[in-house]
Amino acid sequence: MNKYLIVFFVAALVSLLATPIAKAIALKIGAVDVPKDARRVHNKPIPRLGGLAIYLGFIISVLAVVPVDTRIIGMLIGGTLIVAMGIIDDIKPLPAKVKLSVQIVCSMILVLFGLKIGGLTVPFTGGQIISLGILSIPVTIFWTVGITNTLNLIDGLDGLAAGVATIAALSLSYVAHVNIVDTGEMGTITVLMTLGIAGAAIGFLPYNFNPAKIFMGDTGSLFLGYMLSAISIYGFVKGATALATVVPVLALGLPIFDTAFAILRRAINRKPIMQPDKGHLHHKLLSTGLGQKRTVLILYAVSGVFGISAAFMSTSKLLDSMIILFVTSAVVYASFVYVVRYKSADKE
Repeated sequence: MNKYLIVFFVAALVSLLATPIAKAIALKIGAVDVPKDARRVHNKPIPRLGGLAIYLGFIISVLAVVPVDTRIIGMLIGGTLIVAMGIIDDIKPLPAKVKLSVQIVCSMILVLFGLKIGGLTVPFTGGQIISLGILSIPVTIFWTVGITNTLNLIDGLDGLAAGVATIAALSLSYVAHVNIVDTGEMGTITVLMTLGIAGAAIGFLPYNFNPAKIFMGDTGSLFLGYMLSAISIYGFVKGATALATVVPVLALGLPIFDTAFAILRRAINRKPIMQPDKGHLHHKLLSTGLGQKRTVLILYAVSGVFGISAAFMSTSKLLDSMIILFVTSAVVYASFVYVVRYKSADKE
């Protein structure tokens, strides 16, 4: 427990102290977000590069308490490369193809260091696992790149991505802790690393919550997404819990569903999948006049519901699981209706 507290508070403190430094660096090197299109909700230039503080908070706290093995080294190398790309992108936006290529390379680094999704657990079968065989590599790449980008796409309002990442990390940390008897040292390391993510994101929030003084930029959102995807593989997909495959998906439910329906929406409207728009859930809530703070708090609550669902799901109780699946299905249905209505309104 002492290690848990140390990693969380060290990450938060380092991130908190490093954020003003990151802000100064961003202003000096020109990593500034200038509002130049209707999709942005801020009306004045705001420095980016806050993700550098999140990265430092996580790295320093984890290296202080986590026993490093080959797979963790792979995570840290991949995460560092993601941050390097994010810094460049925050200064001068990179083409989508370049960013995707680097993300794939970072996913392959995980595979090369022995971290991949070898099989998928089947819900309600007592832990039956479907071996992926040679498909483990493309599935790992798909999962890692997908989750990396979900956090990036949801980073549209002050404090939203940092808060959602914190809630998801705490949810995964709790699930890893309650299943630590089954997962052993791997479970302990998962708890420590997810607490490191949560602490680093929380330390950044005082400067990022509305009105934001600094944005995390792609440096932060891509790093958080990448690390959460990698930690999920390390601690859950290869773990011993019967619903290990479902738990990370639920914990990251808000950004996953928002991204999935963004892709569906753009496909319906015959627009490029990577083309930004104002159709994300946070944009829709904001358009109702709620304001940034209330919109973000509502989405925190939604993310919290997904996180709690993941915690209950990890107990593998049939009744609880069925209730959770019903709630999740309702969310999916509501999102689908939203997409259809958006398409209808676009035609009018």
